[in-house]
This record gives sequence, C-alpha cells and structure tokens, in this order.
Amino acid sequence: MQVMRRREKDDHTISDPELIRRCSEGDQRAQELLYRRYFSFAMSVCVRYTGDQYDAMEVVNDSYMKVLGSIKDIDSSKSFRSWYGRILVNSAIDRYRRNTRHVSHLQLNDLETADGQEDPVSTELSANEILKLFDRLPDNYRVTFNLYEIEGYSHEEIGQMLDISASTSRSNLFRAKRMLRMLYNRNFNTEKRGE
Repeated sequence: MQVMRRREKDDHTISDPELIRRCSEGDQRAQELLYRRYFSFAMSVCVRYTGDQYDAMEVVNDSYMKVLGSIKDIDSSKSFRSWYGRILVNSAIDRYRRNTRHVSHLQLNDLETADGQEDPVSTELSANEILKLFDRLPDNYRVTFNLYEIEGYSHEEIGQMLDISASTSRSNLFRAKRMLRMLYNRNFNTEKRGE
C-alpha cells in the first residue's frame, strides 16, 4: 500500500518534458501516466465535437495513439497540452468528415418561438445544462461553433478544415447561435413556461 502511495506521489512530480522523454523511449508506465494526466482535458475537448461520451472516448483513444506515434517529433519548446489539443481537434474533425453523410439536421422552423422575440439568457445555467443544449445542435453547427468560438479559427480556416466555403461556415455559426437561443427559450426560460 505504501509503495502505491509513493508511486502516486512520484507520478505528480514528474514533469511533462521528462514524461514525454520517457514515453518516446517506450516506457509503458510513462505512457499510461501521460494518458491519465491529460484524460480529462482530452475528453472535454472531444465531447464538444462529438456530443456523445462514447464517440468522444474513441476520438481520445485514436488521438492518443497518434500522440504516441509522433511523440519523438514534439518541439520541446512548446506546450504539450497545446500540441495535444490540436491533435484532438484534428482527430475530431476527421471523424466528423467521415460521418457527414449521417448528419442529422434539426430545422430552425421546428424551434421558432410564437412571437419571434428573443428572451434574455440567464447567467445561472449550470455547465450540464449548457452542454445539454449544445448536444442538441446538429453536428455541422456544433463543430463550426467549436472551431470558431472556442478554438479561435477563422471562417476561412474552418472552410478548409471541413471542405465547405467560408460563407457556409458563417451561416452555420449564425444558425448554431440562433438555435441555441431557441433551445434555451424552449427548455430553460421559466417565465415563458409559467413557473
């Protein structure tokens, strides 16, 4: 038991550069530790793109295999987290492109409010409530929203990544925001529901 506690304590004191060096040498314990250290980060990135924990887990695992395959090429002057984040996003985009023929589209007309007025958005939504709204977006809207609003890509870059035009990217973003407002009004606006 004491050996296990010492090992866990030692795991937290190993720096990322040292861990990466050991991973590049094939140290399986270091590879497992690196995976565990960045698992939460990786899942948080991937679930935003997939909308599903099972699919996110697949992207995380695929991405980590890419990391191990190219870990010797890491620029040690740059942050591992940033480098890994880019691999995660690119892997999620690759998965999205492979699955675009199965994309479901929720029509904005189905969510229109009767009076067409927008209600103010509450700042008291929990992270889970926000994710529930976000999960209801069609894949193309969710991916565009993530790339533009969270990752900071331009519409031109998004267009190249997703094989769409920059104007389609702009349209997807506009529709994603509009749909999120409508979903919010339908699901969380307590004044409208009479609560």
